[in-house]
Amino acid sequence: MNRAEKAALQLRAVDVLRMLKETRTYDELAETTGLPAGDLNRYVNGHVLPGTERAREVVEDLGREALAGELEARIRVDDEGYVDNSAAVFDQSFLDLVAPVVANAFDFDRPDVVLTAATDGITLAASLASYYGTRCAYAKKSKETAVEEFIEARERLQSGIELTYYLPESAIDAGESVLVVDDLIRSGETQELLLDIVDTADADVAGVFALIAAGEDGIQRARSHTDAPVDALTTV
Repeated sequence: MNRAEKAALQLRAVDVLRMLKETRTYDELAETTGLPAGDLNRYVNGHVLPGTERAREVVEDLGREALAGELEARIRVDDEGYVDNSAAVFDQSFLDLVAPVVANAFDFDRPDVVLTAATDGITLAASLASYYGTRCAYAKKSKETAVEEFIEARERLQSGIELTYYLPESAIDAGESVLVVDDLIRSGETQELLLDIVDTADADVAGVFALIAAGEDGIQRARSHTDAPVDALTTV
């Protein structure tokens, strides 16, 4: 981990603590974290940054649990099981907190490219790419007029509808490591198509991550198509 990455981790740990502090006293936060109330006060108020190892513990342990709880509070599921996660994917500051948790609390390799499908996954992918300092790419259901060469992935769904995604061929180079992300994984069809794109590009899969898993079917389907880690921040 270089100096910039260490500083980013420390700052995100402070952000996590500030989020937790919104609903807790310092004594309650100390009980939750196991850290001295005086140290927490200095971190939250910006007087000092936590050390690297302490920051990692905050992000990996507290961060994952706290953000999963925050995400669950933002999710709305209707009577037919459709998920409304707009309160999460429209909040860039929240997604910026998710990025270091994904990087430090999950077993994903550091990617060269963060890949998603347009459109709701773009804000999450952009946040992760920014944190990693890597490129962000997103596949679309239509071709860009000025782009000549595309990677194409196509699948016929159970409904009989054919789903096709296109990615400019130049977006991923052979041998690069690609983290596939999306806001929601339900059936796993979109993730399978993105994994097909990575395979066609002759690149490597660093992992598959979703903010929300609607059941286990999509997670299991993605796992059947890659040996890389597949995970979600929360499941509904």
